[in-house]
Parts: sequence; C-alpha cells; structure tokens
Amino acid sequence: MERIGLTYNTEKEQIAISEYGRCIQEMIKKLPEIEDREQRTEAAKYIISVMVQMNPQIKQSSDYEHKLWDHLYMISSYNLDIDSPYDPPIPIERQSKPQHIGYQNNNIKYGHYGQYIVKMIEAASQEENDEVREALAYSIANQMKRNYLEWNKSVVNDQVIMDDLKAISNGRLVIEEESKLNATGEILSKSQQKQQGKKKKKKVPNLKANMNNPNNPAYKKRMQELGKL
Repeated sequence: MERIGLTYNTEKEQIAISEYGRCIQEMIKKLPEIEDREQRTEAAKYIISVMVQMNPQIKQSSDYEHKLWDHLYMISSYNLDIDSPYDPPIPIERQSKPQHIGYQNNNIKYGHYGQYIVKMIEAASQEENDEVREALAYSIANQMKRNYLEWNKSVVNDQVIMDDLKAISNGRLVIEEESKLNATGEILSKSQQKQQGKKKKKKVPNLKANMNNPNNPAYKKRMQELGKL
C-alpha cells in the first residue's frame, strides 16, 4: 500500500545528538543552502539560541556556549562555512577511540581481604626486627578480621585469620595461638556506630517566627521594651 505524505522516523536520517531533536537537526542541515555568509551566520546564531531552549541543562557547564557551537558543527557533519566565535572542532578527534587504559590483572587468592592487605603483608614480611614484625602481624590480623566481617557478618574463627596471614606471608608473619584478636562483637559494634554516626543537619530556628510567639521570653522582653506589656 502506497503511503502519501507519511514518513516514519525509522526511515529518516539518524539523529546525531538526541538532546536537540530532529527539528534542530533539519534546521542545521538547511544552513548550507543559505548563500549569503552573513545571513548564514545569523541563522546559525538563532539555531544556537533554540538549542539552549531544547537542552537547558547544558547551561550548567561553564563553557556551554563553546559546546553548543561544537554540537552545531557535529550535527551538520562538519559541513558549515560560518563566522563562529570558536574554532570548529576537528572531526578526527571525535571519531578516534581513546587510548585503552588497560585492566589490572591482579589474581588475588584471598580477595575478601583486599589487595592492600596483601601489599601490607608483603611489606611487613620484609621487616627484620622480630618485635616490630610481630606487632605488624597482630595489627594486620585485626584488619584482616575487620575486612572478613565486611563480607560475612557471622562469627569468624581467629585461627582462620592467623592461618591465612601465615600462608600469605609464606610463614614470615606468625601469631602465637594463645593470642586473641579483637572480639567480633566489638568490631561489628564499631562498624554500626560509624554508619549511624552521620550527623544530621540541624534545623535552623525561624527567628522571625519565634519573635512573634507570645510564649517566647524574647517576645515578652521585646514587648516590655516597647511598653506594650
């Protein structure tokens, strides 16, 4: 069945920047048809003003005017010959892919303790002083227990923590079996206190309303000064 005067959006050119809509795009595509350069530039400025209305949140950016002109060029497929207040963007900068930053390939066997714990253990293992190394081992073990409880809120056996510390350090960091780490209940209690310790914003009293309150002592004092009480 032949359709007369009816065209679906799926049959039209894809919208370059959806924030401005198809009408803006069609207006920009018409700019090269204006032969006079001065009139073409004025028409571009008018379209820029309409773009601001279509996408008002862009004004939150400090350089939003520059972005609008860049978007104007992009939507036109960089096919504009106008007097722009800014240098036109270079197409290759938009089309080129950013350099891949790469992914970390850290294969941590004890992921629930975190990468920094492993690095701390490696550094502490190099300590030659026995007393200092033992103190570091005890401190790290308590942190390992806290990290463990972040993943699993149930009770954790101290011996498990000590065995993991010994394994990660290749036997360099050893805690005596009779030693006790911080209690699980104490760790969980402190964790809850931190979560609940966020200070709520204090309500600023409405001084004007309070001064009109007859029950307010300041109101009574003010009325006495004015001779109304």
